[in-house]
Amino acid sequence: MTSQLYSGLAILTAGVAAIFMTGCGSGSGPSNSSDEAFVDSILSTLSLADKVGEMTQLTLGAIGTGEAYNLSEPQHLDSAKVRKVLVDYRVGSILNCGNHEHSPEKWHEFIEVIQEAASQKSSGIPVLYGVDAIHGPTYTENGVLGPQQIGLGATWNPAVAKTAAKNTAEQVHALGIHWNFSPVLDLARDPRWPRFWETFGEDPYLVSEMGTAMVEGYQYSGVPFAATLKHFFGYGFALSGKDRTPAWIPERQMREYFLPPFAKAVEAGAMSIMVNSGEINGVPVHSSKFLLTEILRGDLGFDGVLVTDWEDIKYLFTRHMVAENYKQATKMAIDAGIDMAMVPLDLDFSNILMELVNEGEISESRLDQSVRRILMMKKKLGLFESNGLPPSLDAYPAKEKFESAAARAALESITLLKNEPKDGATVLPIMGNKKIFVTGPTSNSLNALNGGWTGTWQGTDTAYNTVGRPTMVESMVMRLGAERIEHMDLGMDFSDQEIQRVVRSIQRQRPSHVVLGLGEMPYTEMVGNIEDLELFENQKNLVKAVHATGVKVVAVFIEGRPRTFDEIEPMLDAVVMAYLPGDYGADAIAQVLDGSYNPSGRLPFTWPRHASAHLTYDHKYTEQIHVNFTLEGFNPQYEFGAGLSYSSTAFSGLKTDRAAYGMNDTIIVSVTIANTGERLTNELVAVFSQDKVASITPSVDRLRHFQRVILDAGEETVASARISVAELGFINRENKYVVEPGTFGIRVGNEIVDIEVFQKNK
Repeated sequence: MTSQLYSGLAILTAGVAAIFMTGCGSGSGPSNSSDEAFVDSILSTLSLADKVGEMTQLTLGAIGTGEAYNLSEPQHLDSAKVRKVLVDYRVGSILNCGNHEHSPEKWHEFIEVIQEAASQKSSGIPVLYGVDAIHGPTYTENGVLGPQQIGLGATWNPAVAKTAAKNTAEQVHALGIHWNFSPVLDLARDPRWPRFWETFGEDPYLVSEMGTAMVEGYQYSGVPFAATLKHFFGYGFALSGKDRTPAWIPERQMREYFLPPFAKAVEAGAMSIMVNSGEINGVPVHSSKFLLTEILRGDLGFDGVLVTDWEDIKYLFTRHMVAENYKQATKMAIDAGIDMAMVPLDLDFSNILMELVNEGEISESRLDQSVRRILMMKKKLGLFESNGLPPSLDAYPAKEKFESAAARAALESITLLKNEPKDGATVLPIMGNKKIFVTGPTSNSLNALNGGWTGTWQGTDTAYNTVGRPTMVESMVMRLGAERIEHMDLGMDFSDQEIQRVVRSIQRQRPSHVVLGLGEMPYTEMVGNIEDLELFENQKNLVKAVHATGVKVVAVFIEGRPRTFDEIEPMLDAVVMAYLPGDYGADAIAQVLDGSYNPSGRLPFTWPRHASAHLTYDHKYTEQIHVNFTLEGFNPQYEFGAGLSYSSTAFSGLKTDRAAYGMNDTIIVSVTIANTGERLTNELVAVFSQDKVASITPSVDRLRHFQRVILDAGEETVASARISVAELGFINRENKYVVEPGTFGIRVGNEIVDIEVFQKNK
């Protein structure tokens, strides 16, 4: 049997011109003439104040009772604030959640009050509400929360990402919210970066495929719903590794690595994009006409809504120091191409923008460009037809409809990285009926499983956890039986004395396995900045002490980035990476540990062995030079794409349909995959290419295609891929996309074949 490798739309074939040259894509999909006529008819009636209002976005806290960051509970909207913001200032967009999640009933209350007020302003244009529902309806009580993006990336399955987005869209739309600030298309190139876990991984092609699938899930879900691509662009490549700090990215690297995911998602019709809060090469992105207009609008052809991140226009003069005051900062941002300002707490932006137009510093026709885009987005989302009012609560979807997909996504993400033989068998799965000792700081925490943007922004408040969802140890009790599980709670700051208590318990009970829940507790953005990528010292000490007891040790990492642990890795008999798998992740972990599920996740990033020696899989040849002048400099703990299962597979017979190709040809690659084990397995087939000689130093490997292939025990199949020669190119010294003739390697697993590419077709 033959399995066609998943390829999606080839980013460097039909899309080459749109991505890197003149740009002819459509950022929000085709607009029909009736929509355009409708929008133009409304725009022609708007006053300057109406237009400025449409370009202004405030947070829910700005119109709630009490202080913005300390709203009165239970939360309600302040009628005077609502009138001032929505009627007097005509603000066109509201975002966020007022600091924590709400019931669907409360969301309906908010949306109805907001839209009723919007109907009273002179234009009557409904408000566009936005929220960060990044792994399910994150700010809704008892919403179905699946894996964070890094976990979805570990599935290497665009269909899983698409379903997750579709289910999120249906649940969030039912609240009366039509705009989601997701997906993140930043690359996970530096694990120090605290938003690493919000990405799909380190590779542009993987991020492109998964991100596009998520856009399609959001926007073609059967309900009117908009995706937002974040964060345009280079946000995650800060030189310091810390959030919102400067990035140094030459234009060639920008076009080679960081633009393709956005280009692919723009081509798929993404309706909006959020701007990188940081700066690139000394220029804050919010002030760069080159990046936001020439590159994004021109080269990529984006014609949707471009929104700032939180307070970022103001930061041009309070943080970046490129503007003298708010007025100069506002002019910079609007001139650069911003459509909507996430203010988010005051109305100074509106007043200043009015002044700038009245003084002739910004033309009203420039505002018309942005307002037309905003109105078109509102039209496509059906706000004019529904007046922005939410659907009936009676039709609110039951969570049971979405739970199996979230649980499946969690299962497919869990990645087995090490599984050593001991006492005649591999340590996992856990067999027999002996006792199992479970401990570690993440072993009994639902917050750890979910991460940030869950119930609250930082995801740390247990008061907003989903009722009834289990922690890892609770799921192990349910799966393996309470009589087999002994647990000892440890907080993140556990002491040496507590470690000794653990050791004494292990020595007394002599369990067959000790399962350690290691990793991090939730964080996001600047709160997650770190000074050291090493795993916490007390966690390493815990491993050392438990290892000394002689019991089999299994580490389950529940974390959003790879913390380095080379010192203790040899002391661990098995290593499982769970990422941030969500509310259904505990049961997924338990199923992998007891063997109910054969693990299939694969790393979407390279796990560094040492904190200061991180290289991505697509490094350059010179980066392999080691201190002893050998080519052993690339020595990660686990490589990109790494992952084991309980049923071994083997690749063989890699071949191409011929040995030489012209520039317009398609390479047909095939490889035999055999499941040599005794269980059904879900294997990753990833196809890489190597440019042997190029005018720009080539990477040692570049991912070109991937697919999941399911094989029964003992089954063998041939997987095939069609790779356009046009996909083998790079950005050259003139910042143009080229494919150069020469020798290329094609790799699947350890199998490699060489091909020749000629300037002309043969």
